[in-house]
Amino acid sequence: MSKNIRTVPAILTDDPRTLEKLVRQTETFTGYAQFDIMDGQFVPSRSVTCEHITRLTMKLTWEAHLMVLKPETHLENFRKAGAQKIVFHYEATPSPPEVISLVRNLGMEVGLAVNPETPISTITPLVNDLDSVLFLSVNPGFYGARFIPEVLDKIVAFRSAYPGMEIGIDGGIKEGNIAEIARTGVDVIYIGSAIFLQPQPGESYRRLTALAEANTP
Repeated sequence: MSKNIRTVPAILTDDPRTLEKLVRQTETFTGYAQFDIMDGQFVPSRSVTCEHITRLTMKLTWEAHLMVLKPETHLENFRKAGAQKIVFHYEATPSPPEVISLVRNLGMEVGLAVNPETPISTITPLVNDLDSVLFLSVNPGFYGARFIPEVLDKIVAFRSAYPGMEIGIDGGIKEGNIAEIARTGVDVIYIGSAIFLQPQPGESYRRLTALAEANTP
């Protein structure tokens, strides 16, 4: 294989007790996770907040995927909570360059998430200032939403244009489509319900990881 592909559990819940349960499960099978944060404004649903994460003592290294309006108002709290990286949405702020600069100044890595309908051309001026680009393969805000396969064509085109950029995909990934996803050249696959809604989350994570690795170009 030409490169390593990573599978990252995406932790999403609106219940603080469930949050702790998911964190403890995740700690048994990996050392890195993403927390999905939703404000009920940028997306229809709400999740736990940074305050809930702060209350937990955990062994995980983690990043925050902010599906929120005005992401700049959340950055300092996530830095204090221990986030290694902030991934915010291009569509959630009128000034993505300003948010990128703020994240950098706080000493965290920065990723830009884009919704399925957002053209690649809109984010190209920002690419050189980013650590990664995250392609949403569902309409964000709902657990277990429908996978949008057309996003894979965008990833292939983006990979061709930016061979050195870290590319992630998030949304609707299952055992039935992860092989096809891995073949697009993505670096990181974020997975939620296909891990946490299964009887044995750790086993599901390991199966999905093995499928991804076996189909990495």
